[in-house]
Amino acid sequence: MSSIRFNAINQIGTQNNPLKVEGAARITGIFNENVFTLAAARQYLSDDAYKSLLASTRGGKKIDRAMGNQIANGVRAWAESKGVTHFTHWFQPLTGLSAEKHDSFFTLKGDGTPIEEFDGGALIQQEPDASSFPNGGLRATFEARGYTAWDPSSPAFIMEIGQGKTLCIPTIFVSYTGESLDTKTPLLKALVALDKAAVDVCQYFDKNISKVTATLGWEQEYFVVDAGLANARPDLLLTGRTVFGHAPAKGQQLDDHYFGAIPERIYAFMLDFEKESYKLGIPIRTRHNEVAPCQFECAPIFEETNLAVDHNTLLMDIMLRVAKRHNLLVLLHEKPFAGINGSGKHNNWSMSTDTGINLLAPGKTPKTNLMFLTFFVNTIKAVHDYAGLIRASIASAGNDHRLGANEAPPAIISIFIGKFLTDVLKQIEERVSGNFDETDEAILKLDIHKSIPELMLDNTDRNRTSPFAFTGNKFEFRAVGSSANCAVPMTTLNTVMAETLKTFKVDVDALIEKGEKKEVALLHTIRKYIVESKKVLFEGDGYSEEWANEAANRGLENVKTTPLALDAYTTDKAQKLFANNNIYTHLELEARHEIMLEEYVKKVQIEARVMGDLASTYILPAAIKYQNVLLQNITQLKAAGLSKDAYESQLSIVEQISNHINIISKKTAEMIEARKKANELSSSRDKAIAYCDEVKGKYFDEIRYHVDKLELMVDDSHWLLPKYREILFLR
Repeated sequence: MSSIRFNAINQIGTQNNPLKVEGAARITGIFNENVFTLAAARQYLSDDAYKSLLASTRGGKKIDRAMGNQIANGVRAWAESKGVTHFTHWFQPLTGLSAEKHDSFFTLKGDGTPIEEFDGGALIQQEPDASSFPNGGLRATFEARGYTAWDPSSPAFIMEIGQGKTLCIPTIFVSYTGESLDTKTPLLKALVALDKAAVDVCQYFDKNISKVTATLGWEQEYFVVDAGLANARPDLLLTGRTVFGHAPAKGQQLDDHYFGAIPERIYAFMLDFEKESYKLGIPIRTRHNEVAPCQFECAPIFEETNLAVDHNTLLMDIMLRVAKRHNLLVLLHEKPFAGINGSGKHNNWSMSTDTGINLLAPGKTPKTNLMFLTFFVNTIKAVHDYAGLIRASIASAGNDHRLGANEAPPAIISIFIGKFLTDVLKQIEERVSGNFDETDEAILKLDIHKSIPELMLDNTDRNRTSPFAFTGNKFEFRAVGSSANCAVPMTTLNTVMAETLKTFKVDVDALIEKGEKKEVALLHTIRKYIVESKKVLFEGDGYSEEWANEAANRGLENVKTTPLALDAYTTDKAQKLFANNNIYTHLELEARHEIMLEEYVKKVQIEARVMGDLASTYILPAAIKYQNVLLQNITQLKAAGLSKDAYESQLSIVEQISNHINIISKKTAEMIEARKKANELSSSRDKAIAYCDEVKGKYFDEIRYHVDKLELMVDDSHWLLPKYREILFLR
């Protein structure tokens, strides 16, 4: 077995040059190449079919089923012109991944004549098995029927895998009885709710605004490691993280990886997956090394939220698949390696109008920009009032390892807005009306050399310890985990914003009805919301113990574990919120809570099993084998007549190894028993808490401590698992 580790290491040293990948001469030459864009629709559809599709994608109108046949024929003609033979409804069930079932265009007529066919019914609707996906008890095994339904707002695309090409149709996924069983359906509902609530408020300022779109720009962090080394680590393959592994002498303490030169092998991989992404219309803009060794990041241009979510889900699939061509493995787990940075997926969120206004852009004079202040303060109020749900929306077993560490915000939900905007809100709080001093953009003068230009300062700094930070013209939701589907936190965020805006309008209208002028009513309500929600604002170090204490004094929750964080979904407040905005029924919300608890249990359960297996079959045999080597040497030294001084240090090592072996063996057995007891619990919540506290909490760190100590003591040639120094630094 030890040869697996060393063979993987040797393979890195002797491998050929990185796979040669040619980047596009011009990205615009391949961008959207495999997407059924409106330009492609204009070419392949009749006028009536094109107008119907346009009205659906831009105006949200339903497509008539009769028109569906014409659109389907056009889509098939376009797809076949590119060599496509199969199609699939591409959806996002509650597994955290995407799903697809491929059907061919090929069929036989009644007389046996073979033809290619794709009608409107196949485009609009298909029937996957609803009971085989996570459903939280909504569907029993014998109640299998479910439906996928076309989402025209996200364009069809062609996925190329090897020599095969498949037409993918983005869809929602619902049960036979109508409950949503995916992440897209509630997201679309939340976007509709926000649109209506935001337009109603926008009417105070501009009657020409008829639509508000939530926008999203995600930043995807990820690790890339050699596939050979990863294959020699069962924990990486089965859990996405290393459950054991001692920190190397050099980690990230020199900060030399961040924004450093991209290694050639990784660069080739990046070119490859970016090329695939551009073909699918994913507008990736940036790439760079992240803080931890072997950690990287990419980010796109902002898009409408539904499309951005689809693109991020696609990107993760593309990255995982393309990495295999390069003998690499992409790790999307939030904390693959202990002691160094984990990975997040920062969700940069804003709102824009159909008149071209970013509602969270302060402009040069935010103090007098009443529209900006309205949406800015309502966002703060929404996060304050629904902080528990915001926290629950990013809860997962993987993210529990990351939140509050040295690279991620804490589990305490707070908002950073910067000194300038803090002063603005303070002035509004203290002065209900009146004129404000206008402040032009600040300039930073660098007295270095006359050729160095002056720098324009943003109206806020950045605070990487804040889970929800204002960064100039958007809010950055930093607490989202790397492997998460963006739809889940975005559904919650857009829903709480919609609800807050609805309440805001009611409050403002009530003042106007009492005779207040519109501007006074707006400012009075803004001031009221500032006072009610200011305790969620924090400008300092979110990692500090002082902030944890201060947050507690403010009454802000610090829910550090997923099972307890998910309780927010079961409150009357949450049920009312989601029901009032037509996002989740009470039954759907309960089902999601159940699914999230089950997912947590299964992930911790798998980790516990992997730890037990590795301890029994990798760690202890290696330690015992080396212990026997030392004992044989001691016996030979004794037989040679040497004094105890000659082998006393080896005896000490044997005693230490023996102690670690005994503790690992004992604690692993106890962990297995704790796991069995947890499995006997009938309540999913009780089971999740038991796995969190009685299995993970009591045993994971302690077993790991002793295993990692053995890694430092056992002869390197005996150690079976690739070490951190090899995984992180061998390129």
